[in-house]
Amino acid sequence: MTQLTPEGQQIINNIAQRYHFSVDAVLSLLQSVQNGNGSMAQFSHPEFGGSGQWMRGGMIMIGDMFNNGLKNSIGNLCQELANLLANQPNVLQSHTFQSQTQGTPNTAGPVSLFVQPTGGNTGNWWPQGLQFPNSTGSQNNIKYAYFATIRRLAIEANGHVTLYDTLDHQIGGFSQQQSGGSSVTFNSQYGVVDVQSLPVISIDNVPVAPQAANTYVAQPSGNALSSNQEDDIFGAIEKLAILREKGILTDAEFNNKKAELLSRL
Repeated sequence: MTQLTPEGQQIINNIAQRYHFSVDAVLSLLQSVQNGNGSMAQFSHPEFGGSGQWMRGGMIMIGDMFNNGLKNSIGNLCQELANLLANQPNVLQSHTFQSQTQGTPNTAGPVSLFVQPTGGNTGNWWPQGLQFPNSTGSQNNIKYAYFATIRRLAIEANGHVTLYDTLDHQIGGFSQQQSGGSSVTFNSQYGVVDVQSLPVISIDNVPVAPQAANTYVAQPSGNALSSNQEDDIFGAIEKLAILREKGILTDAEFNNKKAELLSRL
C-alpha cells in the first residue's frame, strides 16, 4: 500500500479506535477495499473471523457467519473506508464508484490520506496501462500484481518486472518456493502451477516473442512445423539469450523457456 501521510495515519488510528479493531486490521481492510476499487473487498484477518467478502450495497460474508455484530461492524467499516478512498485523487476509477455517506462522518475532508509520489510517478511498479490489479502482494524479495479481467500477472523479482499471460487460469493465491531464488507458484482450477509455465508477454516492458510464446499452443500429431514456425521459435530463443546476457533473465529462467520452445519442434 502507498505510504500514509501523518494525517492519514491519524485518521486510520481514529477509525480503528471507533470500531474497536487494531490499526493493522483496519490497514489490511483498507488495502482490500482499494484493490476492489471501492466497490468490493476480499479480506482475510483474524480480527474479522478469517476470510470474508464485502460488496458495496450491503452484501457481507465472514467466516464467523452467525456473528451478526461482527458482520455489521465490518460492513460499516468497509463502507467508511470506501468513502475515504473516494475522496482521494487518482486512487479509484471514479466512473465506477459513487460515494455513499449514509450519515457516515466525512473523515477524509481535505486531508490527503496517502503520500503523493514525486516526479509525477504513480507509485505503481507494474507496467503502464495496468493500473488497477484485482490483488497485490509480496513475499521476501518478490512482488506480484494480478489483473484477472485482462488475464495478466506482473511479478517483480531481482529488480526486473515480468508480465505473464495467465491464459484461462482462475488464480486464487500465490506462494514462493522456500528454497530461495525467485520461483513462484499459484493455485488455480488446475491445481498448483509454476508461474514459469505461463507465456511471457514482456520483461521490463520489452516484448518477448509474442508469437512464439502465445501462438504455438498445440500442433497436430504427425505434422511437421513449417519453416516459418521454426524460424519464429529459434528467433525467440535468440531474443531470450540477449535478455540473459543483459542480466534481465537468469540462467534458470532462460533454460526453462528455451526447453519449452524447443519442445514444440
